[in-house]
Amino acid sequence: MENKNTVIALMLMLAVWFGFSFFMTPTPSVNNVALETSTIHKVEVDQPASLEFTPSVPVESVIPMSPESIGFREIVVENDLFKAVFSSRGASLISFVTKEFRQKSAFDAPLVTLVDNTPNLVSSGMEDFGFSEDLLFYVDASTDQLELAGDEQGRIRFFHQRADGLRIEKIYSFYGNRYPFQLEFIFSNNSSQVVKGRHCLGLVTPWSKEHKPDSFTFVGPVTLVGEDIQKDDPEDLITESRHYSDGLKWSAFESKYFIQAVIPLSASIDKVHVDHVSGNVRNILESKVAEVPVGQSYRQEFLLYFGPRDIHILKDVNYDLVKAIDFGFFTPISKPLLYVLKFFHSFLGNYGFAIILLTVIIKLLFWPLTHKSYASMKDMQKLQPEMQKIRAKFKNDRERQNRELMELYKTHRVNPLGGCLPMLVQIPVFFALYKVLMDAIELRQAPFLLWISDLSLKDPYYVTPLIMGATMFIQQKLTPSTMDPTQARIFMLMPVIFTFLFLNFPSGLVLYWLVNNLLTILQQYIIHKKPAA
Repeated sequence: MENKNTVIALMLMLAVWFGFSFFMTPTPSVNNVALETSTIHKVEVDQPASLEFTPSVPVESVIPMSPESIGFREIVVENDLFKAVFSSRGASLISFVTKEFRQKSAFDAPLVTLVDNTPNLVSSGMEDFGFSEDLLFYVDASTDQLELAGDEQGRIRFFHQRADGLRIEKIYSFYGNRYPFQLEFIFSNNSSQVVKGRHCLGLVTPWSKEHKPDSFTFVGPVTLVGEDIQKDDPEDLITESRHYSDGLKWSAFESKYFIQAVIPLSASIDKVHVDHVSGNVRNILESKVAEVPVGQSYRQEFLLYFGPRDIHILKDVNYDLVKAIDFGFFTPISKPLLYVLKFFHSFLGNYGFAIILLTVIIKLLFWPLTHKSYASMKDMQKLQPEMQKIRAKFKNDRERQNRELMELYKTHRVNPLGGCLPMLVQIPVFFALYKVLMDAIELRQAPFLLWISDLSLKDPYYVTPLIMGATMFIQQKLTPSTMDPTQARIFMLMPVIFTFLFLNFPSGLVLYWLVNNLLTILQQYIIHKKPAA
């Protein structure tokens, strides 16, 4: 029975080890309406917009616009949080730079760029709505710069008038202090007959294997269908695309710390295609067929989010976008831990100290279970001489040997599994916190003390992993054991294995494990000093 105890303990330690690998141009002058800015109250977009047909706005002329008459333009939109550039070719987004995040912790490091001179939010139409992704739009603005701050709101309107009377508009609306912005499509039928068609909006992200930072992090397209997150590996999409329809809530492309998401605000989206074509991963949202009577308009709205995977920001965006922060099987435990970590940081001002405080509290919560586990191990160790005698006496009769051992445990009121079961209960919490410390953007470029300037990166001098390995060795020496010498030597390899495993782990994760080890050593010391009953 005690051998079963040893095997279970070894399996638990190996589970921790292997678990990481499994879970972890010149512009012509345009005398028209200026870009609209205001300080009116914020428009609420928490309720989905319905499919809407309205009387179309009268158009002075239905003469088609040639590229020469329109002219190519780029419009820069800048608010408190980002700087974006939109092109009149396709009315698409061609650049998006965050203003809060830098690529490295150095103060002069380049800002994080989510869209880099690649057309994104591309659109096209089919049937009577037919138009290509590179259609040249007219920009209803007298300036190429829209600057917003605080509660200010503004918009840019792109439109194209076809010869047959169909007017196509893409209107982007922005806020001065928010990441989310809106996109509205309007198809106005100024022809003499009913038009019927579909349109697509595509999220386009260049892809290479170098975009994936490590084997523990998912980078690629994600789609929320019903209550389930669907993640598609970009490499798998090369050979087989994915399609989602019923229950579609949003589709996005996520990296370790940032996400680009498209959220349809009406039920008129039919499906989303996710594929990998010509080095680009594409999330293409396709509308249902819409029929627009003469003199009326068809509208389709989207909420767009390009920004950090911050749990509070995503929750405020609504539409279940917060589900993009997915810790897998451990999400129900990981998310509360992340909220607690952010709460501690709100008054400590340092995520390193927040990790330490969270570790101490978790240790205190599990103190009774851990105490019971080590006390049980100590009781088993006291019985070691008698257990050896029984093994020697009944070495040729395994059944009798086990009966005698069970009788020994019963006499001394010792549970041979008492050392492992309490530890088993704690493993989900350990893994849940590991996932938080591995993936949370809150730790990105968050300094701790001395040489540790970024808790999301490895310790540059490997000091903390080596100290952690030493504490594991001390911890093993203090742990009561009933193992034979061969088993003990195998277990002594675990500190070495874990040290090498943690060398390249985020220093925030190593800090948690190190503090947890020190608290465990303290607890073992208390148990050893406790007088025998």
